[in-house]
Amino acid sequence: MIEKLKSLSKDTLIYGTSTIIGRFLNFFLVPLYTNLFLPNEFGVVANVYAYIAMLNVFFTIGLESGYFKFASTLEVGDNKDNFSHPFWGIVINSFILSGILFIFSKDLTYLFQIDEKYNDLLQYTSLILFFDAIVTVPFAFLRLNHKPGKFAFIRIVNITINVLCNVIFILVFKLGIKSVFISNLIASAITFILLSPVVFKNISFKFNKKLLNELLRFSLPYIPAGISSNIVQVINRPILNALKGEYAVGVFQANYRLGIFMMLFVSMFEFAWRPFFLQNAKEVDAKQIFSKVMTLFVLIGSFLFIMLSLFIDDIARLKLPFRGNLIGSKYWGGLEIVPVILFAYLLYGIYINLMAGIYIEKKTKYLPLITGVAAFINIICNFLLIPSFDLMGAAIATLISYFVMMAGIYYYSQKYYKINYEVKKILIILFTAVAAYTVFLLFFKFVFVNILIKILLVVFFIILIFAFNILDLKTVRKILKR
Repeated sequence: MIEKLKSLSKDTLIYGTSTIIGRFLNFFLVPLYTNLFLPNEFGVVANVYAYIAMLNVFFTIGLESGYFKFASTLEVGDNKDNFSHPFWGIVINSFILSGILFIFSKDLTYLFQIDEKYNDLLQYTSLILFFDAIVTVPFAFLRLNHKPGKFAFIRIVNITINVLCNVIFILVFKLGIKSVFISNLIASAITFILLSPVVFKNISFKFNKKLLNELLRFSLPYIPAGISSNIVQVINRPILNALKGEYAVGVFQANYRLGIFMMLFVSMFEFAWRPFFLQNAKEVDAKQIFSKVMTLFVLIGSFLFIMLSLFIDDIARLKLPFRGNLIGSKYWGGLEIVPVILFAYLLYGIYINLMAGIYIEKKTKYLPLITGVAAFINIICNFLLIPSFDLMGAAIATLISYFVMMAGIYYYSQKYYKINYEVKKILIILFTAVAAYTVFLLFFKFVFVNILIKILLVVFFIILIFAFNILDLKTVRKILKR
């Protein structure tokens, strides 16, 4: 089992290194945006990108997940068949949808809750969506075939180009928020060019009706599931915009992005996790491995939660070499939402872990139900909580929704692919992390909180983990040795 965990850790580290480098390069844009754009301008950007996230599901129509499933088992067709069918499906579908959005951009501005003068942003959006969709299968190919180095290189190039173009178009050409979309489009187009050798090597023009039917049967449930999942992630922006205006959306988005540190951890794990559990599902000790992975994931994620929650205020106010702070002072009013977002991402990571059973047993038909209920609750909670609690209401709605998703997939995954997770240990870890942060809030409310108290609380969390025998020193030494 240690060797399997070592393999997963290795791939996670490679994906993680690229993700961390890429995300931090991308995170460089946050101080640029928050120090140079007004909150209402940044609100327009955040609002359009919220719709981009939701529309992306209609462009990929779940075929990336179908590729993973059938290319990993080759139940129907050969390698080229399993690459070509989902790839061509996405290309044709994306071309049609992008064309509609580009041609009718001016008529569709009201649906995106933006002024008609921003219709050119929707034209850029249509092209971004097209290029981002058609690279999903080539990227999935690299992940499935254990090519994390090439995957990492292309991802880093994409984000580096995006960041450099943003700096040039904002600071040199003074194009304002239009710079964000032009830069993204350039980066997305170059990414496709870099992945084109993968496409040409694996593409074919044969038609396999049985494979197409199997792909669609497996993949189509991901459309409503993906829509619902993205609603959970981004619907609070349009609702905030409707209830509180673009200023609130801008402040919320800037602070939501500080959740990047937990999102990094979840993303780097997700890239390695899906191909790992699919390829190890038939191992004799597979369920034991998956159980241990869950415990380790929650432990590391909880440590990140407590570290970031305690020090996020200090991080946001860091002085930069040029004018301004890491987060512009106009946006500091939303810092209180960051710990809630961090914990919500941790719950989402648990959801990703639990998805193994649904995939392995081909029970994807339950995903629309799970994410649909979560999305419905999210929308209701946003409308109920935002009027009274402003930004915090939107953050709490996100947290509640991820909890619902986690609980739902736990029920169905255990029903069809029961794994004896170390539930007691996991609950102790989560309770300890939340308790440590609660103590911090009490100190913050009644006394001046300094760095020493924050460090003591981190030490308190670590001591409790060893005290409850969640992790013993012998295991730590074994892991470090390997």
